[in-house]
Amino acid sequence: MSWEPHVTVAVVVERDGRFLLVEEVTDRAIAVYNQPAGHVEQGETLAQAAIREALEETGWEVALTAFLGLYVYTPPHNPDLTYYRACFLADAVTHFPDRPLDDGILQAVWLTPDEIAGSDRLRSPLVLTCVQDAVAGRRFPLSLVHEHHG
Repeated sequence: MSWEPHVTVAVVVERDGRFLLVEEVTDRAIAVYNQPAGHVEQGETLAQAAIREALEETGWEVALTAFLGLYVYTPPHNPDLTYYRACFLADAVTHFPDRPLDDGILQAVWLTPDEIAGSDRLRSPLVLTCVQDAVAGRRFPLSLVHEHHG
């Protein structure tokens, strides 16, 4: 197998001291917590992908407010795979509770930072790192990301 880079996005949404996560089933059939996140589709900007993933995985329309950072993760069980995660901060705007969630998503949940830190079911260490960075006040303007399509 050769090295595989994957461009992904994630959204950190905080409301009343709780963070919006998804409980999802991995390809190993394990239920884990993750931010609303996923791969960027052809022709999408990072911002468009982040907004789409949040809606598809949680039923929440979100408005991006800031860029949190670029996070890189190589799973210990697969050193030939690396995820480049562009993470955004967002506000929850409108909930569509009757909207079907993506395949593999069990539910959307709102957890406190302590509940997230105490969980042994995080999809990757990036889940907690992104929450900790958000709580610490890390923020960059959305204009930090320059995308030229055309």
